[in-house]
Amino acid sequence: MYTLFDNDSDQPLGQISEAQLQFLTDSMVEESDDDQDYYLDEPTLDYLADRGGDAELLGLLRAALAGRKHLTIRWQA
Repeated sequence: MYTLFDNDSDQPLGQISEAQLQFLTDSMVEESDDDQDYYLDEPTLDYLADRGGDAELLGLLRAALAGRKHLTIRWQA
C-alpha cells in the first residue's frame, strides 16, 4: 500500500494500492524519474476518469480536492 499526502499541509489523504499508484504514474506528468508529486484540479480529475481511473481512487482524490481550486499530492511507500 502507498499513502497519498496533501503536499502543502503534509496531511495524509488515504492509502492506495500498487495498481492505483501505477495508474497515477502512467497518467500524470513527472518532472524527473524520482518525482512523487502531482498537481490536481477538476479538469485533471476528469482526465483521470476518462482514462478509466478506478472509482475508489477518484473518490479519494475528489474528496481531497473538495472546496479547493487545486491541490498538489505526493505519494510515499
